[in-house]
Amino acid sequence: MPLDHANPAAHAATPPPPPDTPPDNLVTLPDRPEIPDYLRDTYHWAYLSRVGRAVFDRPGMVSAILWGNARRLMGDAAAEFGAGTRVLQTACVYGDFSARLAERVGPQGRLDVIDIAPMQVANCRRKLGAYPQVKLRVADTAAHEGKGYDGVCCFFLLHEVPEDYKHRIVDRVLGSLRPGGKAVFVDYHAPRRWHPLRGLMSLVFRWLEPFAAALWQHEIASYATRAGDFTWSKRTYFGGLYQKTVAVRGESRA
Repeated sequence: MPLDHANPAAHAATPPPPPDTPPDNLVTLPDRPEIPDYLRDTYHWAYLSRVGRAVFDRPGMVSAILWGNARRLMGDAAAEFGAGTRVLQTACVYGDFSARLAERVGPQGRLDVIDIAPMQVANCRRKLGAYPQVKLRVADTAAHEGKGYDGVCCFFLLHEVPEDYKHRIVDRVLGSLRPGGKAVFVDYHAPRRWHPLRGLMSLVFRWLEPFAAALWQHEIASYATRAGDFTWSKRTYFGGLYQKTVAVRGESRA
């Protein structure tokens, strides 16, 4: 709301916020990106619907979707970042993952959370009001121009975007790091051939998540234009169905 510079009394008449109001950690950009077609067409039910938000933004539901692995995957991802660091989270996540990251970086650190869907940013703001070190804004990770982050966390985002977006997101994530910084990607991975859920997950991908199967065929590093500038490591979970891939940017040479 614009300030009334012509009437100082109007400013004095504005009542202070109630003491129990959570800090306003919502930062908006002048121009909000448009919702891409793939998100409207494929994931409206999950991320652009109030019903979907009410259904899926529950710890028990998140755990069920990840076959009981949510706490482990979230915990291992958050553990990659230290107190006092500046971290970027590339999309809002259902459940308490952002709170875990906020607690991990602590009050001396900073967590920036971006998402292309205003509804998701507003929902995340509601959950993170107790963490003044968190800043949220509406932004497209595939076009984000952040710099100098100690860490970037991309938690179950790549499987939800088309191939061209995967390339753009990975490059943007890696380009956001300071020398020595790390990017952490947690997402699906090709399960072992004997995995009892391999067939079922193939059907889930075919019906509900058409961009996910690509991660069964390609390493995340293959989406990076300058993969050689980073040191890559990977750990898999739950019979190979999930992965944590870490890319550490090389230190600058004097």
